[in-house]
Amino acid sequence: MRALLFLPLALLLFPGCEAITGKELARLTIDTLSTPDRFVMREATLELKKDDVIGLWSHLDLAYDGAAALRMRVRVVKDDNDLQLLELDPMEKNVTVGETKTELNGRTEWSFTGKNAEYTAPEDGAYTFKAIVTAEENPSLVVRKAELVLKQ
Repeated sequence: MRALLFLPLALLLFPGCEAITGKELARLTIDTLSTPDRFVMREATLELKKDDVIGLWSHLDLAYDGAAALRMRVRVVKDDNDLQLLELDPMEKNVTVGETKTELNGRTEWSFTGKNAEYTAPEDGAYTFKAIVTAEENPSLVVRKAELVLKQ
């Protein structure tokens, strides 16, 4: 009976994940890794106000043998000026949502959404977030999904 009473209350207090994780502003799908021979970049432009805080989240679905090291490089640009270069380890996160990880006989299957960093706009304007994903050499690495999600 308590569970029946708690459910409507929970729905009123937390109408969706957005209340906890923030509103999604853009999603950059970067499923192809950049290499020295192939550069794959995605970008999104957001209109921000001074002191707006943007959460940088990674959404990954991957599999690998042994160890895997990924990097997500995010360049923040305004008026053709580079403001900041963030080098993120998408596997290092301070908030995680919907994580599933299976490790069996040295093979890892891992899927998650995680918050990696924040960026604060120094002034009003249009900010472009440009992102690439790289990885250390691991022939067994399969990236089924790699996305940078920008939330406020």
